[in-house]
Amino acid sequence: MKRLSIMLLIFIFCIFAIPIIFTKNNIVSGKIENSNEETKKENVIQEITMKDYDYKQYDKIKVLHKDTNQIEEMSLDEYLLGVVSAEMPATFEQEALNAQAVVARTYTIYSITHNNGKHGEADICDDSTCCQAWISKEDRMARWEENVRDSNWQKIQLAINNTAGKIITYEGEVIDAFFHSNSGGMTEAPVNVWGGTNYPYLQAVETAGEDAYSQYSSEVALTKEEFKNKISNKHSDFSIDYNDSKCIEILEYTESGRVKTIKIGNLNLSGVEVRTLLGLKSANFSVKIEGDNIKFEVKGYGHGVGMSQTGADSMAKGGSNYEEIIKHFYTGVEIVDM
Repeated sequence: MKRLSIMLLIFIFCIFAIPIIFTKNNIVSGKIENSNEETKKENVIQEITMKDYDYKQYDKIKVLHKDTNQIEEMSLDEYLLGVVSAEMPATFEQEALNAQAVVARTYTIYSITHNNGKHGEADICDDSTCCQAWISKEDRMARWEENVRDSNWQKIQLAINNTAGKIITYEGEVIDAFFHSNSGGMTEAPVNVWGGTNYPYLQAVETAGEDAYSQYSSEVALTKEEFKNKISNKHSDFSIDYNDSKCIEILEYTESGRVKTIKIGNLNLSGVEVRTLLGLKSANFSVKIEGDNIKFEVKGYGHGVGMSQTGADSMAKGGSNYEEIIKHFYTGVEIVDM
């Protein structure tokens, strides 16, 4: 009887308990598998999102022509042909032009995805003070000497074709690819130009060979009266005593050697503002009073942030390819396909 009772208990256990345990194990195992599937699904979604974010939707873009206020739709490549031919001399080395093409493509995509409706229905404009310079093929060809038109245009086309679909990213995100004409030997951190937060990929870097270009140095001479008037146009409370030997004095420089703060009469101004007020080509300047004139000696051309175009050409002449040029001017970046 006792044995029968034990066998009955074993039978009941097998009928009820084992299926429950088995089902529970399956549920737990299934949850893990489902979790893995969800993870895989999330990864697929991310991959699709990244792939969709390859900017194929920008094969056609709308460009606002500032002089006519008209919007023209064109292919991205057509737009880039106009940008590269407007922004960099065709006489520059092919690898420098290739670098400019990648930088221009990157700048375009970043601008479009971050313009927040700045240009209304347009994606970008053709004003270099706002976005990038752009010129039509017809206008560009007309400005070149006839004997170099075809060869120049071929170099621009090669720059676009050689770098087809390439953009610059930092930690997986497209960068704000600033560029300028000549850094004067060292590029600038954006915080010293526009304030705000520094971009980790836009650091001050040295560039050799820029002094061989006409953009490297310039001078501006103003009479004391002209100088005073230009400052007074912005600052009505401006006053200056030219008898004071320290009436104009540079107080602070940025890490790149540009003027950060300068004392002018009763004002302390940023080097960037003085550059704007006086029409200097760069904030990298020295100043001295010579008789009735105030003379500025300037190094570089442009804000100094990002890629120096003459620096890129100098590197290309030294044997650097476009990827090496880009990674010199933009710290910690990758060059990827769109």
